[in-house]
Amino acid sequence: MKIALSPLALALCWISLASFAPPVASAASRAAEASPATPPAPQKKSGDAAAAENSGATNPNRAKSYYHFQLGHMNEELATTTGNPALAAKAIEEYKAALKDDPDSSYLNLSLASLYANTGDIRSAVRQVEDVIARDPSNLDARRLLGRIYLRLLSEPRADHSRKQGKELLQLAIEQYEQIVILDADSMEDHLLLGRLYSMNGEIAKAEGEFRAAVKLQPDSEEAVATLALLFIEEGDPGRALNILLAVPEADRTARLQSVLGFTYTQQKDYAHAVEAYRKAVELDGEDMDAIRGLAESLYNDRQPDAALEQYKKIAEADPQDAQTLLRMAELYRQDGKFEKALEVLNKASAIVKDSVEIDFNRAVVEQALGRFDKAVSILQDLLKRTDSDSKHLESNRAIFLERLGSVYRDQTKTTQALEAYTKLLSFDEELAIRGYQLIVDLQREARDYKAALVTSREAVAKFPNDAGLKMLLAAQEADFGEADAALAKVKAMLTGDGSKDREVWMTLAQMNARLRRFGQAEKCVSKALEMSNAQDEKDYANFVAGSIYERQKEYAEAERSFRKVLDSDPRSATTLNYLGYLLADRGVRLDEALQLIRRAVELDPQNGAYLDSLGWVHFRMGKYDLAEASLHKAAERIRNDPTVHDHLGDLYLKTHRLKLAVTQWELSVDAFDHSLPGDIEPGEPAKVRKKLDAARIKLAKEERGNSN
Repeated sequence: MKIALSPLALALCWISLASFAPPVASAASRAAEASPATPPAPQKKSGDAAAAENSGATNPNRAKSYYHFQLGHMNEELATTTGNPALAAKAIEEYKAALKDDPDSSYLNLSLASLYANTGDIRSAVRQVEDVIARDPSNLDARRLLGRIYLRLLSEPRADHSRKQGKELLQLAIEQYEQIVILDADSMEDHLLLGRLYSMNGEIAKAEGEFRAAVKLQPDSEEAVATLALLFIEEGDPGRALNILLAVPEADRTARLQSVLGFTYTQQKDYAHAVEAYRKAVELDGEDMDAIRGLAESLYNDRQPDAALEQYKKIAEADPQDAQTLLRMAELYRQDGKFEKALEVLNKASAIVKDSVEIDFNRAVVEQALGRFDKAVSILQDLLKRTDSDSKHLESNRAIFLERLGSVYRDQTKTTQALEAYTKLLSFDEELAIRGYQLIVDLQREARDYKAALVTSREAVAKFPNDAGLKMLLAAQEADFGEADAALAKVKAMLTGDGSKDREVWMTLAQMNARLRRFGQAEKCVSKALEMSNAQDEKDYANFVAGSIYERQKEYAEAERSFRKVLDSDPRSATTLNYLGYLLADRGVRLDEALQLIRRAVELDPQNGAYLDSLGWVHFRMGKYDLAEASLHKAAERIRNDPTVHDHLGDLYLKTHRLKLAVTQWELSVDAFDHSLPGDIEPGEPAKVRKKLDAARIKLAKEERGNSN
């Protein structure tokens, strides 16, 4: 979307900077001298005039002057057509000759000034116009020409122009247009232009005054309304912009006004209304690619990925060289689990933009999703080499690459390498270092190294004592190590009464209480967080956590209702699809539906060990043991220390009469349970596995004795 123009672009959008056409004479000047299109009729001189001319007086000879003007004008047009500088020089000579016979003609002076400006002789052009203004300060044409000259200088910054000189030029332009709007108070365009110049100069109140004057002159002018609205947006006040735009009756809104309206709604993150406005803009002007881009982006933000993709396809068809659109298409294909299609589009983008780190990063993400981990690692390591610099502005890119590299290593169960990648973030700026600590703690917990996670959390808080997120992270670790009440009190003390900040605190309290099996408190906390959730993704997360709390209490109907709310909003929430599918599969109900839900989760994230375990388990429940074994083996490769995966494999081997393998898997499951925290397991689950293991060992011993006999 290209609605948000820079102040300079806003100021110059109506001014043709390639040429300075001779000014159209104002009514006053037409009354004083003949129009250039109509030769002035030779006048019979009075006796006094003739005598004065014969005696060398300076009475104008307009017939002779007009002759030279016509020659000058003809040479100027030829110079413009052919680009021949000699013709431009000849035109200047003729204009000067014309002025010799009529030196006070403002039209001739301004024509010469325009020609000087077009040939780059700005100094002479300015001097020529200033002479006219000195003789006639109310000459509107002269002031407009001088204003355009200053705008040209502003728009063509040169190496030898200092910031001070630019400021001086801006002030000179403002001075001219201040006079212009006095001389022609009914000119909406000049009020708008002066407003833009004020905006460039940081004089926002004055700018608003000029824009409002323009709107008052022409309330139905799309340019006036749009410019005023964009000023409010630029000042961070989209609400006022919205009021201005909605004051225009819908039937009178042009395509551009609808686009600006869509852009305004976007600034307010009201994507549903943005979609509506952009759709109307496209209906009014189907060739407006900016409106189509705005519609595509709004659909994307409004979680309508399929509709967004259709719009991006239109953009790509109209402009096959638009690499950014191809990137967005690749992202949408990836989010839909269509990874090969995403790679195909990324290849097209690569052909347009060589060595793009953004395209290569997206390629690494797709390769990871396809399980081609070594290839993903290679791409990411190359990106890190290409951005290896002391430059601070590259840190955010490098942080993204390192976080993704750590993620790939985790998929490969290479904990040491993942830790090395995350640790590098700790040397970056505060925000990135905090993210590094969070990732390290998560990795350590995943590896069941809970003491290390506690130590890291304490180190992080000591380094960044004012970061609320790190303090809550530490409290969660302390609660797991038996300091539950003190940890909960620390987090609760962080409530401020500010809903935007308290929401995260209530979410943390909900999850901590759930891990402590204090489900009543957990429900109250997540309900508080839900009340404070405004964005849809915030509501979705709160509903997901609520569903998990209900599920742990075996309140399955309530859990399913919460999960369905998430899926109604975001049908591609892989985590929710998997959780709901497993909830059904583990109880052995609606297995076909469970399979459909889990399959979709695996399509969206095919390397996720938890999703692969769910897929294997639903196949097991359906009696499809070969399919179950394939998925469960993959799950075990991804999450080797997960007790549930090993338990499921044990059940599968028992069912398929491979008792020795079942014993091995249950032994692994018991060991994993022994290294888990109470909050990570359901009460009674370890005992169930031990019971199965003991029974299997006895049966295996009997079988071995029988075989020996």
